[in-house]
Amino acid sequence: MRLIHTSDWHLGQNFYTKSRAAEHHAFLDWLLETVKQQRADAIIVAGDIFDTQFPPSYARECYNRFVVNLQATGCPLYILGGNHDGVATLNESRGLLACLNTQVTASIPPEDVPPPVTLIPQRDGTPGAILCPVPFLRPRDLLHSQAGQSASDKQQNLLEAIAAYYQRSYQAALALRGDRPLPIIMTGHLTTVGAATSDAVRDIYIGTLDAFPASRFPAADYIALGHIHRAQAVGGSQHIWYSGSPIALSFDESGPVKSVNLVTFAEGKLARVTPLPVPVTQPLATLKGSLDSLTRQLNDWQSDPASPPCWLDIEINSDDLLHDARQQIRDITAPLPVEVLLVRRSREQRQQVIARQHSETLSELSVQDVFERRLDAAGAGEEQRTRLRPLFARTLETLNNPEEQA
Repeated sequence: MRLIHTSDWHLGQNFYTKSRAAEHHAFLDWLLETVKQQRADAIIVAGDIFDTQFPPSYARECYNRFVVNLQATGCPLYILGGNHDGVATLNESRGLLACLNTQVTASIPPEDVPPPVTLIPQRDGTPGAILCPVPFLRPRDLLHSQAGQSASDKQQNLLEAIAAYYQRSYQAALALRGDRPLPIIMTGHLTTVGAATSDAVRDIYIGTLDAFPASRFPAADYIALGHIHRAQAVGGSQHIWYSGSPIALSFDESGPVKSVNLVTFAEGKLARVTPLPVPVTQPLATLKGSLDSLTRQLNDWQSDPASPPCWLDIEINSDDLLHDARQQIRDITAPLPVEVLLVRRSREQRQQVIARQHSETLSELSVQDVFERRLDAAGAGEEQRTRLRPLFARTLETLNNPEEQA
């Protein structure tokens, strides 16, 4: 029994105004070929298919095209809802996709309905594994609000409710398995204690539950998790895994290799987990330093291929005004095969600027100074500044000369 565990596709993500469509198409084409090469028996996608609850049309088309193309491989697809996914969006095509060998679980059933469990067949049609398809667990689906509860009470109640749902799901899997030597696979879309996160990960249980203890998961043979974008085994275990996102979803994810997990079972037990590296189709990089240091670093890109240009996040250590530094960076990078998406001060510089501003009074600053400071604080690009400055000037003139505007 061989299955592919992946998650956090985030189809439709807008990355500093840039579309990820080409990257997602390339990944799904690669995944389709990987299924054929590895003769995978199933694919499990552990949440966050889409980046938003109402994804753009190209993202839906990308998703549907993959489902259709996958049919020729004979590999079933199991889709789990994540915290970014809209339940209604996933459910709108669930019935249709069921006819295309795809099972979608967007949310859990009502409390009086047993958790769903599914028999995953092998390619020869014989039973291969039992799947407990657990999507992102929304607190409103698990708990009834009670007046007078403290924050710690709510946190503990949510933890117990999540653990109880997993136990109910596991017991249903045991009942379906009977005495057959079949592995039990569970899924989840949540943060677990000790998992390493990244800038693109949005906290799920803000104010109630920060992370679910891995020790509270049932004794399944493999637990396929989503939500954390860095591929990793949880808590030193070898059967609880985040597969990570297939592409870097923030600049701080651009270092480690992205992958999907090839999970192999033998004689009803987990045999091994093999990360399969995903090819990079859009390079990202973060550069840090002074303008002189950045100039030297950027020269390393002179011999790089012109297409696709590397997307850069530049963290600058300079006392110059940020918009002046942006212009210098733009002049340096103009002939290079790179595209600067973000220019920002280093954390230390931002703290120094804030400290200086706190020691200043408005009487020391002109109106234009305050406006430029606001643009710097908002991280406005030069194109945006060029558009906003004339508007601000006209507004200021109107305020200073109201009679002329009458």
